[in-house]
Amino acid sequence: MAALLAQIFFLLAGAMVGSFGLMGREFMNRRFGQASLIAYVSRSLPISERRIFATFLMKDTIYYILLYVLPFTVGFAAATPFISIDPGYIILAFASLALAFLIGLSAVCFLSTLYAHSVRLLAATLVVLALALFHAGTVVFPPYSFFLDPGLEPLALSLLFILIPAAISVLFVTVDYPDQVKRFKNSLDSLAERLSPLGSEHFIAKDALDLLRSEGGAGKVVFSFLLPVGLIWLCLQILIQFVPGIDPLMIFAVLLGVISSTIYNWLTEFDSFSSYAFLPVEVSGMIDAKLKSYGILSLLPVAVLVFAAAATGGAAAPFIPALAVLISVSAYTLAVTVYLTGLHPNVMLYHAGVFARYVLATSPVLLLIIFASIFDPLYALGSLLLVPAAAFLLSRSRRGWQTWEISGY
Repeated sequence: MAALLAQIFFLLAGAMVGSFGLMGREFMNRRFGQASLIAYVSRSLPISERRIFATFLMKDTIYYILLYVLPFTVGFAAATPFISIDPGYIILAFASLALAFLIGLSAVCFLSTLYAHSVRLLAATLVVLALALFHAGTVVFPPYSFFLDPGLEPLALSLLFILIPAAISVLFVTVDYPDQVKRFKNSLDSLAERLSPLGSEHFIAKDALDLLRSEGGAGKVVFSFLLPVGLIWLCLQILIQFVPGIDPLMIFAVLLGVISSTIYNWLTEFDSFSSYAFLPVEVSGMIDAKLKSYGILSLLPVAVLVFAAAATGGAAAPFIPALAVLISVSAYTLAVTVYLTGLHPNVMLYHAGVFARYVLATSPVLLLIIFASIFDPLYALGSLLLVPAAAFLLSRSRRGWQTWEISGY
């Protein structure tokens, strides 16, 4: 069971890496504007789009196998003396997990190529694949089959699932998207009126409209949040089989709190204070508005935690401390993010010094909560002390970022 979950994890990890192709259109049009990315080099240099994309795939294959699959295999190798597993499985595990990862990567690249040519073609292909899987009945995932019984047939089948979609993606790759004209009625004032009890209603309404009217709408935000959360849940199901005594719901709440703080990154992705510089608007006011939008969207991780608690038995005893941990960790990591990066987390967290300070400010606290919950889940209620700390950091942030603005980019 653990081997199958690991295969699924790396399949989804490959899909996440390849999913940048589905998001590229939105990022190019809204985030980078007229910037010339490497995908468009074929327009000015004697190099084809196919060669660029093929090189991109090979680079991603090497980079992410070294980043994801190799460390997992090294950890598995280090654990073999303690879990009574034949060391011969080490190479087999590396090969099968790499195959699972590459199937996910090539499949999503294939789907992104279809999406670039025609949304209808993508939908039709998905329907055909779903019907084929339904009529095929029970099918063993080829890399998992190769892990259980190494042989030429599962290996060849895995390679076919990798090479055919990848080849189609390279042959029919395109970076030219047809222009689409979308028209919407003016909903800002009416939505802001409904949000008026919250204050900063026009900013919150603008965030909501930007989200709903962007490519993919709210669905892509839910998907981009739920997919990594699902991967974490799968990892925890593997972990509890080797580390007895841990409460998966508590650890899940800690990690969910960290991930939920990235909602703030979404809210500031396409917005910049420089757009409002000629208006009577302060940085602190924009930060307040983003925090209120964050508060509304944070209902999503709470719903995820409720679902996870129901899946593990639904007992109220561990759920209440887990909910306290989620709220506290989310508030604290958000406050640290705002304190260090202001309205620019998507840029400034890539600065090594800023990221190091973020890690030093959050990691010890998270580890303390996890270790305390192992002794007794009720100890995790102490995480509520992070809430006043978060409030203090946010108040400092509002003053500290009032007179600072990042240079244009």
